[in-house]
Amino acid sequence: MKIVITDGYTLNPGDLNWDPFKEFGTIQNHQRTLPVEAIARCFDADIIVTNKTIIDANVIEAASHLKMIAVTATGYNNVDTLAAKNKKVPVCNVPGYGTHSVAQHVFALLLELCNHVGRNAASVAKGEWASATDWSYSVDPIIELNEKTLGIIGMGKIGRQVAGIAHAFGMQVLYHGGHSNEPYCKEVSLYELFMQGDFISLHCPLTANNAGFVNKELLGLMKPTAYLLNTARGALINEKELAQVLYQKTIAGAALDVLSMEPPEKGNPLTGLSNCIITPHNAWMSAAARQRVMDITVENIRAFLKGLPQNVVN
Repeated sequence: MKIVITDGYTLNPGDLNWDPFKEFGTIQNHQRTLPVEAIARCFDADIIVTNKTIIDANVIEAASHLKMIAVTATGYNNVDTLAAKNKKVPVCNVPGYGTHSVAQHVFALLLELCNHVGRNAASVAKGEWASATDWSYSVDPIIELNEKTLGIIGMGKIGRQVAGIAHAFGMQVLYHGGHSNEPYCKEVSLYELFMQGDFISLHCPLTANNAGFVNKELLGLMKPTAYLLNTARGALINEKELAQVLYQKTIAGAALDVLSMEPPEKGNPLTGLSNCIITPHNAWMSAAARQRVMDITVENIRAFLKGLPQNVVN
């Protein structure tokens, strides 16, 4: 059994161990694979392990021994699942591994918007406190979260985790999409959520029907003091229209861990705006979360080889 790992660096930059995969056969581990390299590297694979490498119909057709594709992520839009299905090759993903890490990142972004820890620390490092007239200051006003309203779009596992943290901060929680049994969570329409939220956080999957749904119409409903957060998928937002709203300062700001194209093209309208925090899609990247991805991927392969495939998406 030959296992080809197409882009192992993202999952394991060196702090995890690939040894559990060796029980299944030989491993060919590539740190990164360009699209033009995929066929040559995967043509003799029995199992392809991919994170973001494009495994299209051409790669699948060329891999004459291919038996399984293991995606080391929840999202699998980089794999032509229909082509794999037509070849009777299951595609298995890793759901639910990043719930705690992503929810934590949501509040890292939210608290930076409210407390400006990074900017205040940078101010001190530049000597601005040492030369300040007053004994205490903040580069921007600090916002208390108690009694503020958080709107969650997509009340799945991550959304519910975020809601629980928000409740601990004393926030009111509104949501649209998904389900919650918690008494502190109130379901509302999408328009109500955008009108009432002090912070709006996206946690829904990207589909053909909701691409770019966060547009100038919805953004125009937001309070001028409100913030938008996205740790889901960049393409949920019409980036040009968000950039315009942020430039005009008709909302207070945004904090994003995802963009429609990653890495972003030069000239992305959101990069460089003073009221837009962007992190490089690393909400999922804690060592604990990446270890869960690796463990579940191993279990996916083991289950497939036993004839009981799990987490099959096609």
